[in-house]
Amino acid sequence: MSIRLPEKVNFIISRLTDAGFEAYSVGGCIRDSLLQRTPEDWDITTSARPEQVKRLFRRTVDTGIKHGTVTVLIGDDGFEVTTYRLDGVYEDSRHPREVTFTTTLTEDLSRRDFTINALAYNDQDGLIDAFSGLSDLENGLIRAVGNPCERFSEDALRIMRAVRFSAQLNFTIEEKTFEAIRPKAENLKKISAERIRVELTRLLCSKHPEKLLTLSECGITAVILPEFDHALLTEQNNQHHMYDVGRHTIETLKHSTIYDEKLSEQEKTVLRLTMLLHDLGKPDCHTRDADGTDHFKGHSEASVKKADDILRRLKFDNKTIDQVLTLVRYHDHRDAASKRSVRRTAVKVGTELMPLWFLVRRCDTMGQSVYIREEKLAQIDEYERVYQEILTEQDCLSLKAMAVKGKDLIEAGIAPGPELGRILNEMLELVLDEPSRNTKEYLMGRLEDLV
Repeated sequence: MSIRLPEKVNFIISRLTDAGFEAYSVGGCIRDSLLQRTPEDWDITTSARPEQVKRLFRRTVDTGIKHGTVTVLIGDDGFEVTTYRLDGVYEDSRHPREVTFTTTLTEDLSRRDFTINALAYNDQDGLIDAFSGLSDLENGLIRAVGNPCERFSEDALRIMRAVRFSAQLNFTIEEKTFEAIRPKAENLKKISAERIRVELTRLLCSKHPEKLLTLSECGITAVILPEFDHALLTEQNNQHHMYDVGRHTIETLKHSTIYDEKLSEQEKTVLRLTMLLHDLGKPDCHTRDADGTDHFKGHSEASVKKADDILRRLKFDNKTIDQVLTLVRYHDHRDAASKRSVRRTAVKVGTELMPLWFLVRRCDTMGQSVYIREEKLAQIDEYERVYQEILTEQDCLSLKAMAVKGKDLIEAGIAPGPELGRILNEMLELVLDEPSRNTKEYLMGRLEDLV
């Protein structure tokens, strides 16, 4: 076992210990170090009181002084230093009414959520493992510290964190910890939408988004995402499908992970959310023929409405909402791979989202049955090949790229307003049919026909 603390973390710990206090790096950073993962941040716990910490360091910020946390600034980096503490009564299933400072590290570790996060370390004392967190790391277990019912009663968000950690680390939730989740799931109603969003996004963007099924098994989606539970109950009896809507969704999410390395965090988030939401309108559109074949006509627009409701309910930002809704709206769009058709699709989806649109189409196909799957994938490949040709030839794909602008029409006597917008869009249609028409001379020559 080898843990290498960053130089600045060691500096903070050394200054505290040199002053006669205990100090350790603690929590997720130690867990990740032991798993040979790169920690996102480094937290420090100490027997020093906040005021004592502030006296030892020149630059500090009172980020959570009521709960004993001071951020120590070293250069451009900030490190949270928190006094050993015991939490008081939790009144809102999220925050303790008050905290009590303690001088004992083990008492501080006892209030933490899971054993793998209750590990502390410094170079002098080595690893402090009061709750067998190292054993659980080695065995791939998510286990609550102490009584899981108490841990989940204190902070309901820990319910989602248990599943999220199991997805990020591909760990199993220990039996008693798992059994304690369902009775406490209703308490998630007391947690802010922003907190729910963060945990759900982290789970979806993990290497194992299929753990979304665990959220359902635990009764969590019944509280935060009931639309997914409805999807699990919606069969798809037709030759194009082999799963119900919910399990089809899971398969598309699993397939999306193969593209992670080529995507930015925003792109990955948008892709995962699109795959989660793209078919959630199907339960509302379900019909069945006399022969037992299921159909879902109009499900794309129904899914857009559901997606919009969910994303706004979870307080996603407007950019993410707009991008996901566009991809959901056109996830099932398919036509011949002619340049004319592909140019129109690019205008609808937008050139920024077209690379993700191709991934959405592939993920959706891979979540379906094997019936003509290879033909479907070949069609997507051909569509993308034609799109790349269009980009290479620099065809006009937006009003912005058109040779005629609004000011040209105003100078020609067209008043600003809806009529001007209509004419510009009709000119764009002419250009999409034939890119060589994108000249000011040609388009202004057609103005009389368009007025």
